Amino acid sequence: MRLTRFVATAAAATIAATGLVACSNDSSTDGASGDGDTTIKIGTTDADQQAWSVFSDLAAEEGITLEIIPFSDYAPVNEALAQGELDVNKFQHIKYLAEYNVGSGEDLKVVGSTEIYPLALFWKDHTSLDGIEGQDVAIPNDPSNQGRAINVLVQAGLVTLAEEDLTDPTPADIDTEASKVNVTPIDAAQTPTVFEEGRPSIINNSWLGRAGITPEEAVFEDDPNSTQAEPYINVFASRAEDISDPTLNKLVELWHSPEVTEAVAQDSEGTAVQVTRDQAELNDVLARLEEESK
Repeated sequence: MRLTRFVATAAAATIAATGLVACSNDSSTDGASGDGDTTIKIGTTDADQQAWSVFSDLAAEEGITLEIIPFSDYAPVNEALAQGELDVNKFQHIKYLAEYNVGSGEDLKVVGSTEIYPLALFWKDHTSLDGIEGQDVAIPNDPSNQGRAINVLVQAGLVTLAEEDLTDPTPADIDTEASKVNVTPIDAAQTPTVFEEGRPSIINNSWLGRAGITPEEAVFEDDPNSTQAEPYINVFASRAEDISDPTLNKLVELWHSPEVTEAVAQDSEGTAVQVTRDQAELNDVLARLEEESK
């Protein structure tokens, strides 16, 4: 594993300037255990969140210096990891990782789980699903959210699929005659606008805060413990040869500490649900999703 070792006292964390950052590839191939401090280069798209500061402090207490590399876009983060410019990343769910592996031919793996963010249905001035039958529901049309949004409506009893238990259904899979609502895929950025216009809309967490919508306004959200939600478990990812590295696995353990959990709850306004799943089980889910993506 390409980890950089510091024998002298090290700072708790080095956080690079906000924006897309290119990483140097000057790390050694030493393992993570042994004397002296270890520096881990970790890539993320949300380095400004409070949880990272808490996480870095806890890691420092364990002799691990986190060099947090912020990215302004999702696309380069896995590539930087695959090319050895990072040791690990934490920004994506399993489905996104599976699609990256299939599209790139790489074989990144899951080190451990972090949390899942329920996807919710919002309907202005309503507190329940009462009266929603016959409504036109807006859903995000991007590949990462469209299938899950349809399954939110399936779990709510509003949409029926022509074939049951599809992990990533499309609008073409909806049995419109048997469904109680109509579904209109639109750009995710427009889903809050639909909500403000008084129509029901599925809005992911990325757009709630920007639109001034609180999670408590949701009239329904998916079950984070369901099989349908498994693809959307957020994870630490590494190169395949590094998933057993003790330092990376220690980071997963630290992420689930009470201190980090509390910080994540504050960052997410209480929407994040902690997920602790076995590494082998998580990689089985990854392998299944890769097969489905081919």
